[in-house]
Amino acid sequence: MEIMSRSLFATIAAVLMLVTAGTAQSEKKWVFNKGEVETYVRHLWVLPPALVVAVSDPKPSVDLPGFQEVAVKLTQGQASQDVIIYVSKDGKIVQGSIYDINLNPFKKDLDRLKTQFQPSLGTPGATVVLVVFSDLQCPHCKAEAQMLRQNLIANYPTQVRLYFIDFPLESLHPWAKAAAIGGRCVFRQDPGSFWDYHDWVFGHQDSITPDNLKQIVSIWAKDRKDVDSLQLGQCMDAKATEKEVDAEMEEGRALQVEATPTLFINGRRVVTSMTWPDLKSTIDNEIEYQKVAKNAGEDCGCDLQLNVPGLPKTGAPVIKKN
Repeated sequence: MEIMSRSLFATIAAVLMLVTAGTAQSEKKWVFNKGEVETYVRHLWVLPPALVVAVSDPKPSVDLPGFQEVAVKLTQGQASQDVIIYVSKDGKIVQGSIYDINLNPFKKDLDRLKTQFQPSLGTPGATVVLVVFSDLQCPHCKAEAQMLRQNLIANYPTQVRLYFIDFPLESLHPWAKAAAIGGRCVFRQDPGSFWDYHDWVFGHQDSITPDNLKQIVSIWAKDRKDVDSLQLGQCMDAKATEKEVDAEMEEGRALQVEATPTLFINGRRVVTSMTWPDLKSTIDNEIEYQKVAKNAGEDCGCDLQLNVPGLPKTGAPVIKKN
């Protein structure tokens, strides 16, 4: 009996030692290491050696508690792309979108989209808001712009509002930023004339060069009663609106816009060009959804605080949507 008891106790002790060792091993924390993360993602994504990988410092994730958010920047020449991954304390990696069923699925981008003082078409208080990041020298942008101008307001005179934000791809299009600066100069003089400028530049895209841009724009402005061509030329020469264009580009980078055109439909990101039937279907779906959700668009029932230059944050007027 005594021998059996000793044997039983020895067996239990051995099992407890194995369990304790296993628990200690499972609780061992992985130490974040940028080099190790880079090696792992290079293998995971089959990245070529010529592509430069930069791993950011980790920061606590707001969207995924218990994980660290890490930005991985991929660069080759002048092209770059940011990829967000989430890393746990024991080295597990999650890549993908995270949604909260209690919130609009596109809330993060909606919060980052700033449309104050941007050219717009449509009725204030619209159910669906479209924001397009565009490049005036981009052929795909031209095709999408023509599609939007021909169809959008004609089909949705009160339900949709369109905002335009410049995002010139300087490495690809040598006169795009100068044209964007010119557009902001026109917008300063007469906001309504911006869309005539927008249509005209896209329409003459093939004949514009860095050298003749100002001359061609002057020809357009000469017959415009709401635009002073001399003042426009001086504005373009002085690059008086360059800071405005730079701010638009910075907003695009904050939203990780990497190609043009990029369209946001109540926050829904669309990178590929859409046909009018596909866009119409998406807008119709959003109109129906917002009848119940009321968590996007300009009639969502939110309080919108205007970001007015010169006013303190607490003193800006508040517009209450009814």
